[in-house]
Order: sequence, then structure tokens, then C-alpha cells
Amino acid sequence: MAGVITASEPSWIAPFSGLSPRAFGEQVTVLLLVAAYWRTNLTMRQLAPLFGVSKSAADRIIDHLGPMFALQPRKRFAKDAVLIVDGTLVPTRDHTIAERSKNYRYPTNHQVVIDADTRLVVVVGRPLAGNRNDCRAWDESGARAAVGKTVTIADGGYPGTGLVIPHRRRRGQIELPEWKDEHNRSPKQVRARVEHVFARMKTWKILRDCRLKGDGVHHAMLGIARMHNLARAG
Repeated sequence: MAGVITASEPSWIAPFSGLSPRAFGEQVTVLLLVAAYWRTNLTMRQLAPLFGVSKSAADRIIDHLGPMFALQPRKRFAKDAVLIVDGTLVPTRDHTIAERSKNYRYPTNHQVVIDADTRLVVVVGRPLAGNRNDCRAWDESGARAAVGKTVTIADGGYPGTGLVIPHRRRRGQIELPEWKDEHNRSPKQVRARVEHVFARMKTWKILRDCRLKGDGVHHAMLGIARMHNLARAG
């Protein structure tokens, strides 16, 4: 027996999975249902008929399998690793976990850390109310503890955190000295990478208007971070 194992060849399925091709196909379908929900943000009434299940069954599948897609935070980093952190807001309908902010009515704040070199997501902090500033959210979300002492770059919204942030004008100062302005250019280009990651992650429409309750938005964020990494790794 030679060749690459592939589900496109039914004869490979039973020996290597212990499932019949039909049962295996059903498992793939429920995984696809979860991914399709996050990607399209269709309502259960719209999504369920596409997969031949009831609305309640679709809801149960998402609640059960969503957490299993979750990105596992990296626990160790190379000595020369450089990370980038920034916060992003996700409009969330569950007002028990969200608060009004200047950008959206009721968002949650998510601290996302990426590897500056690979642009893979390595840590996603727990969601906090959207009116929580990034400086506080960095600590309270658990992202800071997950990163430890690894060199991490951030924008000017993280003063006093020990992160590598841009030089800022002092009170009454019209402009930065030339050397500080020059020094800010390189980190600014590097920080743009996390914005690119956010742009890609938010092609998953659930991050534009999340209807999930409780930990649902956190599970969706972790799952989509994992999807981003899989797509990035290719």
C-alpha cells in the first residue's frame, strides 16, 4: 500500500479512522458548519437548512464544537523572538460582557499578540468590556502573563507597561526631536503587521457583529485565530 492518505479515497477512511465513509463525512460536515457560521455570520434559521439540520441542532453543534477549535496559547518563545500586541474591538450583542465605547455601541476588547516574523497569532487574551483601555486590558486579559518577558512591541496606548512603545511628545512639546521621530519609523512599520492580521481575521463576519452569548465571542476569536494561522501556514 503506497501513496498519501486522503479522504477523497473512501477505501482509506475505515482502516485509518475506524469510521465508515458516511460517518466520517458527517463529522467533517459539522466542523464545516461551525467554520461557515463564523465566516458568514448567518442566523441559525439561514444556516441550518444549508446543512440539513434543525436550528436547535445547529446551535448545539456550534456551542459544543466551537471551543474545540480554540487556539492554544504558545507557552514558550525563542530568546530572540519579537512579538506585537494590539487590541481590537468586536461588536457584541451580549451586553453583560460588553460596554459602550467611542467606536461601537457595545463591543468587547480583545488583546491579540502575534509573532512579528511569521505574523501568526500566539496569544489571545480573554475579552473585556470595550471601554477598557488597552493599557489595562493588556494586564487584565491575561495576555501579559502569557507573554512573560518576551520582547513585545505596542503602540502608544500602552504607557507604563514595559512594552516597547513609540516615543511620545511631552506636555507642551510641539514636536519630537528628529532622532526620536526617526527612531519611531521602524517600529511603526512593524506594528502595522498586527493591523494586517486584524483585517484578515475580520473577513470572518462574526467579528463584525457577534450574536453569541457569554464565552461565545471568546471561543469565536480563538477559533478564528487558529483558522488564520492555518491559512497563513498554508
